[in-house]
Amino acid sequence: MNAARHFSQSYAEARDKFLAATRVRALGVETHVHPLPGRDGEMLAMDVARDGPRNAKSLLVISSACHGVEGFCGSGVQVALLEDAEWHQAAHDAGVAILYVHGLNPWGFSWWRRTTHENVDLNRNFRDFSAAPARNAAYDEIASLIVPEVWPPDAATVDATARFVAERGAKAWQAAISGGQYHHPNGLFYGGDAATWSQATIRQVLREHGTRCSKLGWIDLHTGLGPTGHGERIFACRDDAAAYARAKAWWGEVTSIYDGSSTSALLTGMMWLAAYEECPQAEYTGMALEYGTLPNLQVMDALRADQWLELHPEADAATRRAIKQQVRDAFYTDTDAWKAQIVEQAVDASYGAVRGLAASDSSSSG
Repeated sequence: MNAARHFSQSYAEARDKFLAATRVRALGVETHVHPLPGRDGEMLAMDVARDGPRNAKSLLVISSACHGVEGFCGSGVQVALLEDAEWHQAAHDAGVAILYVHGLNPWGFSWWRRTTHENVDLNRNFRDFSAAPARNAAYDEIASLIVPEVWPPDAATVDATARFVAERGAKAWQAAISGGQYHHPNGLFYGGDAATWSQATIRQVLREHGTRCSKLGWIDLHTGLGPTGHGERIFACRDDAAAYARAKAWWGEVTSIYDGSSTSALLTGMMWLAAYEECPQAEYTGMALEYGTLPNLQVMDALRADQWLELHPEADAATRRAIKQQVRDAFYTDTDAWKAQIVEQAVDASYGAVRGLAASDSSSSG
């Protein structure tokens, strides 16, 4: 199988391939239209396709583009799965319905941004906004270094950044930046001060599709962390020992942000927590399938450059093109070999989820 054919070069192409694949499988699509147009003037949407009955006891959600530009990878995986007849037959035989959510953050996907149009990291946006947010003191300390006044950074910024990393380590730099922050709206990994369009929409989707199942699984597709081509299986639930045990039974080697085994920092405001709130009747088991691209510091520098660009619309066209390409390269390795690795691991994880959901159902009904 030529995995590369499932992947695309633009949001519009990716959406077309997704919709075409749903038509081949004769699936209906619910289209939630985004309020803004895409980079090329195209309509943006969160598209949802379900394969399986509404009253299925087990439901597996497979979602893409939580972080916009990461959708190039996630969409390719979804199209590959949609075109995999054996996989769908296995899910059908196991009594597991599949819910594809394409383009959680379609604006970021189209514009090659990791954030939503509100400059919000969707996976830091799920929190109680009636309560005062916790302060990320480490981010406060280095905010002016993360998104400096000039790009590329001047010598003083480079030196100060190097000192921080030398004294505290690259993991501390990553954690300070990526853990999430709520006091620098023009900074990176900003969690927002209200629910975004994408948050409200995915909650609506979960209410429509996830309130009749007794078992709920979720694979959310990401890129940008870890060794190139490797899909790290990151536990995406509350810090719950029983759920972690289920995740490891389904997927084998699963890492966790709670025990420090993941390449990801400990996060706040995570999207998957909505599963507990919108589908409280279901036993929930989830993971983020995180594919590596470039070394972490290069990925972080691409995000820093992109945020600087957003704050400097006067930047010349050549600078804009170079930074946008840098961002896409940080989250999408556009080679056939990488895409083949991605699809192979995603198919394996998807079968693991179906087996896990089926086993859970059989054990609960015995």
